[in-house]
Amino acid sequence: MFDASGAVRSHYAPLFEMLEESPAEDLRRSKQESDLIFLNQGITFTVYGKDEGTERIFPHDLLPRIITRKEWQHVEAGLTQRITALNLFLKDIYNEGHILRDGIVPRELVYTCKYFRRQMRGLRVPKDVYIAVTGTDLIRDLDGNFMVLEDNLRVPSGVSYMLTGRQVMKRIFPKVFRQSGVLPIEDYPQALLQSLRALSPDGKDEPTIVLLTPGVYNSAYFEHTFLARQMGIELVEGRDLIVHDCVVYMRTTSGLKRVDVIYRRVDDDFIDPLAFRYDSILGVPGLFNAYRAGNVTLANAIGTGIADDKALYAYVPRIIKYYLDQDAILPNVETFILAEESSRQYVLDNLEKMVVKAVGESGGYGMIIGPHASRQELADFRQKILDDPRNYIGQPTLMLSRAPCFVDGGFDSRHVDLRPYILYGDKISIVPGGLTRVALRKGSLVVNSSQGGGSKDTWVVDE
Repeated sequence: MFDASGAVRSHYAPLFEMLEESPAEDLRRSKQESDLIFLNQGITFTVYGKDEGTERIFPHDLLPRIITRKEWQHVEAGLTQRITALNLFLKDIYNEGHILRDGIVPRELVYTCKYFRRQMRGLRVPKDVYIAVTGTDLIRDLDGNFMVLEDNLRVPSGVSYMLTGRQVMKRIFPKVFRQSGVLPIEDYPQALLQSLRALSPDGKDEPTIVLLTPGVYNSAYFEHTFLARQMGIELVEGRDLIVHDCVVYMRTTSGLKRVDVIYRRVDDDFIDPLAFRYDSILGVPGLFNAYRAGNVTLANAIGTGIADDKALYAYVPRIIKYYLDQDAILPNVETFILAEESSRQYVLDNLEKMVVKAVGESGGYGMIIGPHASRQELADFRQKILDDPRNYIGQPTLMLSRAPCFVDGGFDSRHVDLRPYILYGDKISIVPGGLTRVALRKGSLVVNSSQGGGSKDTWVVDE
């Protein structure tokens, strides 16, 4: 909100003036009202690993984060470039493998990734689009420039909180919202639907599209129901679908109905017990055969997880250069691949200063933040690295940028990141802004909602 001299940035001016004129009691009432809206709409998320358990109202901060249109255009160009290159990478490694043959990305890095699916070799997907939906995590460097922290190419979540957070902001702060000229995001569900339609087999004009959920016990079940409702498509579980002669059908009260596109929120491992984990009860037996026959589209495609392996992340700038002959617009965070001996030794020698992450995990699981870890936690992680170095990467501990938040009836700053959502059907489209994730605990760097983080609305405005 403030620049280095302490002056209010021009794009924050309407919000700052409103806050200055608002008595503290009014802001507390606004916060209570926004919490009540979230409660009444059932906007929830399940936090795993806590004794209590459990499904909770999604924490949402009262104050929006504001980004200028000029800065957003730079982010948009960088994300478009990145997703284009990663999609080309997926097409390549599951077909000709030019990038592996040319030694740009090591073969062993790809073939040892648990998300590389050999079943996908030689299988072409509609329009060669493997990643229809992406959520990419961005942070700011010390100079305030955006850089990429992680790519999420499997089943990225959180977009429902972006959309509902915007609804709440428009009700709580209608005047300052209008004055700021915030760019709209409300067309995201229709843009997603359009992207899914564009990927239907045989280019059907009116394909039947469903959203496949693991069910009510999944942490993001609210989001699954929300998106299905917004798009006007059926929300189904594995038991609602059946495969016959390599064609997928949905059970309905009027009989079986053919399904053309599945927006799946079920991981690869669980999507078809005949092709992947035999003990899965979440998926659909025979689904992969229907997929291989080209009778149904899965979004995202199976096997996209290789491209968000955190060790592969270190190679993304080279992947962009290889396929597009361009330098990366959005830089990476410096990353040490612990399968490499010199990098491993450096990280082990500096473990208390580093962030170490398991390459295939997401949601803030399987990681340690050295400066915040106990001696025992560091020792345990050191042993994990030595036991399976391929499974880990190291990064320097970065101080995430901070944004003003309304906490306990007053103003304070909290660390934040930004997750924009990228859609890819006929073309790449990105709604302006994204989900700003907030580390609610003072001093914490963990913004993941699955770890107790919250969110705030992100406004893109003209400066």
